Amino acid sequence: MTETDKDMTTTRPIIAAMERGPGPARYGLPTGIGANGHDYSKHLNPSYTFGKRTGSLFGKDCSPGPGYFIDPKVTRKGTDGTASYSMQGRHKDLAVFRTPAPGKYSPEKAHPPNEKHAPSYSMGSRTRYRKRDAVPAPNSYSLPKLTGDKIVNKSAASSWTMTGRSTKGGFADDTSQTPGPGRYDVTDPNTNQRKAPLYSMLGRSFMPGDPTQKPGPGAHSPEKVTVNKPRAPAVTMGVRHSEYLTPLILDVTTDI
Repeated sequence: MTETDKDMTTTRPIIAAMERGPGPARYGLPTGIGANGHDYSKHLNPSYTFGKRTGSLFGKDCSPGPGYFIDPKVTRKGTDGTASYSMQGRHKDLAVFRTPAPGKYSPEKAHPPNEKHAPSYSMGSRTRYRKRDAVPAPNSYSLPKLTGDKIVNKSAASSWTMTGRSTKGGFADDTSQTPGPGRYDVTDPNTNQRKAPLYSMLGRSFMPGDPTQKPGPGAHSPEKVTVNKPRAPAVTMGVRHSEYLTPLILDVTTDI
């Protein structure tokens, strides 16, 4: 670019609306608490810290604390020689010393001596089963029947049986094989008499008319009509304009 071109270049004016600075929340005031980063325009009070526990300056202290308990039996000359006793638990009784108490006896159940009494019996347990004792029980035997004609050593009376009903030669046998009343069909009256009129049902027909759909009573809104009635002012929200738009300035000249 030559010097002539530089002179011909126009400088663009700075628009104040384009210069956007930080908002109030972008600034942070220094704190007024503590010593680090404290506000210089405010008074700073002295601050203190807790130090750690230092060790003993004269060596390690191994003395017991106030909770140390000294046995009263121990003296500076040693342990006290007085005899001491302790109480032990009760030991278990041996089996040879288990003597029955008075309530264990029942003298009323004992029979008076030198007197006769009826014999007493007891029921012993079942003896062991042996193979040679395989004898059948009484209910294992069964006697022959005494009813019917198949008894060998008994005389039997005559017996009859009832057979089924035969379809041939019985009282219900139809030898003529004639048909019953239900086998005949009734003759149609139109065959041998004057024929009755016949009718059929056709489909539903519609009257010709306008096929367009008409609005019903609920489709109208008379309360919204404002042609012949007063109404409140209606306000709408417009679009957002550019922040660089220049306001309208009119050059008004007044003639005096």
